[in-house]
Amino acid sequence: MTDQRLWSYKEIAAHIKVQPDTVRSYRKHGLLPPPDHVEGGKLYWYVDTIHAWVASRPGNRGRKGD
Repeated sequence: MTDQRLWSYKEIAAHIKVQPDTVRSYRKHGLLPPPDHVEGGKLYWYVDTIHAWVASRPGNRGRKGD
């Protein structure tokens, strides 16, 4: 089953243990996948999208997930 919950910058930051501004910087530099949903100008990603992104990030390969 897929996880269809939506995460904002804040939830993504908490998941990867960085500040929300760091996640915004990742997006600005093309390091974050495109958002899955936009509502009222706010960007959101599916949890599954973020889990896949985290797994594919350099330096995280072969590392056990949270």
